[in-house]
Amino acid sequence: MSDKKQRRYDLAYLKMANEWAKLSHCERKQVGALIVKDKMIISDGYNGAPTGFDNCCEDEVGNTKWHVLHAEANAILKVASSTQSSRGATLYLTLSPCRECSKLILQAGIKRLVYAKAYKDTAGLEFLKTSNIEIIELPFNE
Repeated sequence: MSDKKQRRYDLAYLKMANEWAKLSHCERKQVGALIVKDKMIISDGYNGAPTGFDNCCEDEVGNTKWHVLHAEANAILKVASSTQSSRGATLYLTLSPCRECSKLILQAGIKRLVYAKAYKDTAGLEFLKTSNIEIIELPFNE
């Protein structure tokens, strides 16, 4: 696929991840994720509380509750419980991954990461860069 065509697809998937982020009940940050393999979306996710918990992500003072799952973790867990494999896939994220999620990305076999905005702590990105994962920052206007 040509670079120009790949960029168009990357932008389209990122915009879809952004729409997915809007499903999150979190107030501080709404993050969306898509996992794409062989031109097919094989998983999706957004940040939020685990199944069976109240959808409120923040405590009384506005801090994120410890049990809230990040968008990429939800997408990776979802694909792990399916018949699909994320090995060799591309992960599209509206916000770059934290340290903990970067380990999940590596272990899931994801080979490419495209994100729209950088998270305040870039240690996750630095970790992935040393792990031979292609990383592309692709900001866009909504």
